[in-house]
Amino acid sequence: MADLPLIRAGRGSIFAYRHGRALGVDQYLRDVRRLAAQLPARCYALNACADRYAFAVAFGAALVRGQSSLLPPNHTPDLLAKLQASYPDQYCLCDTDVRHPGLDTVVVPLETPPDGASEAVPAIPESHVAAIVFTSGSTGAPTEHFKRWGSLVRSALGEAERLGFGAGAGWTLLGTVQPQHMYGFESTVLIAMQGALALHAGRPFFPADVCAELEALPRPRALVTTPVHLAALLGEPAAPPAADFLLCATAPLAPQLAAQAEARFAAPLHEIYGCTEAGQLASRRTVKTPDWQPLPGVVLRKDAKGTWASGGHIAGDVLLGDVIDVHADGGFRLHGRTSDLVNIAGKRTSLAHLNYHLNSIDGVRDGAFVMPDEQEAGVTRLIAFVVAPGLTRADVMKALRSRIDAAFLPRPLMLVDALPRNETGKLPRVAIEDLIRVATKAE
Repeated sequence: MADLPLIRAGRGSIFAYRHGRALGVDQYLRDVRRLAAQLPARCYALNACADRYAFAVAFGAALVRGQSSLLPPNHTPDLLAKLQASYPDQYCLCDTDVRHPGLDTVVVPLETPPDGASEAVPAIPESHVAAIVFTSGSTGAPTEHFKRWGSLVRSALGEAERLGFGAGAGWTLLGTVQPQHMYGFESTVLIAMQGALALHAGRPFFPADVCAELEALPRPRALVTTPVHLAALLGEPAAPPAADFLLCATAPLAPQLAAQAEARFAAPLHEIYGCTEAGQLASRRTVKTPDWQPLPGVVLRKDAKGTWASGGHIAGDVLLGDVIDVHADGGFRLHGRTSDLVNIAGKRTSLAHLNYHLNSIDGVRDGAFVMPDEQEAGVTRLIAFVVAPGLTRADVMKALRSRIDAAFLPRPLMLVDALPRNETGKLPRVAIEDLIRVATKAE
């Protein structure tokens, strides 16, 4: 096994933009070296940094000390307590003074002044477990997955190659997704470290803030976002600043939304498909084709159990939780989660297909079909929750009748003010169960 560099950018390159200032590679390496010297002798570091640059410094310092970074999807007391039980030899790295009960905390120091010391690029064993990532909880309790440094490096290099982010081109990435999420981790942090790109340290939330931060960045610049955040941006009347690339993931993106985004931002939009278990697997330009092309070296194959991914950055064979048709040329078409398949009166579809049509209705801002765990007398009864100010239930149902088979019409359809999506736009299963209880009582 070889040792692979922590970062691949040239010494004079810019690594990050933070609070309007450009921070170079040497600055990043100084901050990593200073923090690494302060870390306790533990096995696991809970990286709770919200600032993306601080996250990258904390991640790098933990690697230098031979530690593994814990990247849970949230920091709720319940999940943190479970993490402490599973990984008692852990501490927390944070960029604020927030403390989690029972966890020793180190506040990440930033922008270390030059001290004359050599800023050699650390090399990390590719077999080292660099991160332990967790599923989002959208299909149940979060589960852990171990990511070795070599796999993460190959994944980042493959993504940079596929998307055309050539080294030395000066690309800057602005992300709206948190770095602890697998998509944000790969597409805003790792790709910057290994692809010689610059990351934006912040994570703006409101559309006006996203536009202001994007416009302040030098070009070429890319916006790394999610369908939920993208829809909010496009819902604003003001024209967004020009971008040079749009990247989207975490949920299927409607083709009409992709086309609108390309027109408004004057940039091509690509989607990433992946999962926490295997990381990113494929990409597509949504307005051009519904089919996906695997990242370099990645191969998909089918057997009686389902679809497997292997090769490239993937360690071993990973069984995917999606319904996939693999083409002879290696590309594939995605039909939704295996757990989302619906069979009613002998007719089959997926929740992803139904959600696509629901969210295509004019006036619908957000919506989701859900299937209760318990069915009445063995009969499947779908429920739909819709955010559609200005529309009535009858309006939405009329539109759905023209789009989907009557067997899949929701009973009931509930109009709500908002859906309880998490920071990456997903609906955790516990939140769905709360919605179902409300809908059941309302009947």
